[in-house]
Amino acid sequence: MKLQNMFKKTSRKAYITLREKPEVPHGLLRKCNKCGAGIMADDVKKGYYICPKCHGYFRIHAYRRVEMIADEGSFEEWDVGLSTSNPLDFRGYEEKVEMLQNKTNLEEAIVTGKIAIEGKPAVIGVCDGRFLMASMGEVVGEKIARAVERATEEKLPVIIFACSGGARMQEGIVSLMQMAKTSAALKRHSDAGQLYISVLTDPTTGGVTASFAMLGDIILAEPKALIGFAGPRVIEQTIGEKLPKGFQRSEFLLEHGFIDRIVEREEMKDILADILTLHQRCELPEKMEHAGTLIRERKKENESSEKTADEMEMMEESIELIEDAMELPKTVEMGAWERVQISRKKDRPVGADYIDNLFTNFIEFHGDRYFKDDKAIIGGVADFRGMPITVIAQAKGKNTKDNIERNFGMPSPEGYRKALRLMKQAEKFGRPVICFVDTPGAFCGLEAEERGQGEAIARNLFELSGLKVPVLSVVIGEGGSGGALAMAVADEVWMLENSIYSILSPEGFASILWKDSKRASEAAEVMKLTAADLKELGIIEQIIREPNEFTAATFGGVCNQLQQEIALFLGHYTTIDEKKLVEKRYSRFRNI
Repeated sequence: MKLQNMFKKTSRKAYITLREKPEVPHGLLRKCNKCGAGIMADDVKKGYYICPKCHGYFRIHAYRRVEMIADEGSFEEWDVGLSTSNPLDFRGYEEKVEMLQNKTNLEEAIVTGKIAIEGKPAVIGVCDGRFLMASMGEVVGEKIARAVERATEEKLPVIIFACSGGARMQEGIVSLMQMAKTSAALKRHSDAGQLYISVLTDPTTGGVTASFAMLGDIILAEPKALIGFAGPRVIEQTIGEKLPKGFQRSEFLLEHGFIDRIVEREEMKDILADILTLHQRCELPEKMEHAGTLIRERKKENESSEKTADEMEMMEESIELIEDAMELPKTVEMGAWERVQISRKKDRPVGADYIDNLFTNFIEFHGDRYFKDDKAIIGGVADFRGMPITVIAQAKGKNTKDNIERNFGMPSPEGYRKALRLMKQAEKFGRPVICFVDTPGAFCGLEAEERGQGEAIARNLFELSGLKVPVLSVVIGEGGSGGALAMAVADEVWMLENSIYSILSPEGFASILWKDSKRASEAAEVMKLTAADLKELGIIEQIIREPNEFTAATFGGVCNQLQQEIALFLGHYTTIDEKKLVEKRYSRFRNI
């Protein structure tokens, strides 16, 4: 009886064990090395090599990465057959390399070649961590340098997926020199006006981080990737402290201004395609150029010249849009202090609203590459009627929480440095720059002074004065002091009807000159800070009319007006020679 009961218990236990842990063919069931959950290998492969339980990212083999990014059949591999040397005669190194070649079916730790992404050609390099942790030896450096040199010659963008433990110890100083070699090749590629996109995956460390990985015009990263120069263990041993959670991860680098964007693996191909599209050099779209010319003719009431049917249709379309915009009510007479208060209203459209309503395909980029990503400034690339442009806005929030996050639109030094980085990038790729100004002034805190607020503003004034692409600045709310001017050294400066632009706030003006901030309303009248005042002084070129109650609900007419005026601006300024453009901008400020 005991034996029978024991058999029943054993059978039941075995049944439960089998039911809870079903046997599967070898290799189909894997264990996630991040969360420990059992996962089906096929599900992982079909799901971009992401754990379906914890959303942790697995490392991807180089050729599989190419398949995920490239258009089918477009990959053409380059520089096959380079042999790895043993410059230090390091014992066992050649055998180790041969063993890995057989195990991984790779010749070395990187695969390079040419691909197309949504029909757009690019040169690609993909590191594979299975091969000595994708450490950079002579062959890795050589393949990167050759690929970049060929991209420079063929005028192609470069995309490199980094995944590396850094320099290859077995090759010593020869490995170290690859950092200089790859960086020098990328410098020539950059000087030729070509785009380099660096994509950082887990892990990217050491000499790779300190060379080609961090030199991208645009730097993307996968979520939670380990990115740093020294490894976490080395840092902890050096400083004798435990590192904070999330240190050296993608999110940490984004917050500290070193990468442009974190991109989920599922959207990587689409984001790369959009970036390539917005970095294609192109002429001013014909329709925009014609529309600008015809609008100008209409404004001059010059309708005497003969026009083709297409030109007449285009003119009618342009005029109709202008007339829609001009349905705004007539200008209301009011005092300067009243306009100051309107410019500060909480429900007034902010910089992000203008970006959303005037442009398409906006891709925001982050960081100053030195210290931080300042959320008081939004910037990136976008499409305006078929033309790539760089758009930058000083960003106020729409509620208290958002305003605190954006520091009430008061940029820190890193915000101005981010804006300048994007402007210089626009110059490299021949894109016009459009800025939206809306700030009470630059942030005047202790940390801002420690990090060089004055230098950051001065550097913007210095560089913007000689930027070799058209620059338009639009004051949409408050234009306070040097904090506003740092984004308004432009070919033309426009103001919305109830915006203000001044040396400082009326409260500050009254406090300094009259020792009484309560006389702010009186100061506003004296300061000549309204759009009408500044147009009369020759400080701005144009006033954009706005409705009496200007909110998101009444934004349409203003956007219509701005759309047409921006098209006119681009139609004119993109046809001006670089030297004449810079000279004209210099004269604009020289004559004030």
